[in-house]
Amino acid sequence: MNPDQLLNDSDFIYTQAEVDAAIKDLATQITHDLQDKAPLVMTIMNGGLYFAGQLLPQLSFALEADYLQASRYNGETIGQDVKWGKAPTDKLKGRIVLLLDDILDEGHTLVAIRDRCLALGALEVKIAVLTEKALGHAKPIKADYVGLTLPNRYVFGCGMDVYGWWRNLPEIRALK
Repeated sequence: MNPDQLLNDSDFIYTQAEVDAAIKDLATQITHDLQDKAPLVMTIMNGGLYFAGQLLPQLSFALEADYLQASRYNGETIGQDVKWGKAPTDKLKGRIVLLLDDILDEGHTLVAIRDRCLALGALEVKIAVLTEKALGHAKPIKADYVGLTLPNRYVFGCGMDVYGWWRNLPEIRALK
């Protein structure tokens, strides 16, 4: 798949300025709610890397950062079973955990991650996503913090990839 052709065959959904504004708003909300809680902030790799890199510098309170890796896509456009690259550990026992991810799509991956964190003794699990896809039906999980709402299209940029490409794109696009 030619990455330049993917970009050429896509439509703008959100500009970099709109993404930056959404992340700033999320930082304000999260700071208000968690500034006195010393949370363990866990980035879901690889998708959450862009979001975490933009959000964490705007959280001006004590927190501990870690990451985990779980995916249903593995370079494809259709999700499969959850695969763990790095599962959460008992480091989160008795802690408030804030999960950071790029997108809440169907929600199956986030359910598996949340359930694993709770099973390992997390006191509470909060979820912040840069984007949530509007699917028109109920999802098995709800994010506590959502930056932007997306149409039900295959999107990429800001951590979301298309066939492994363009996670680094500072705007959000959708395939035509």
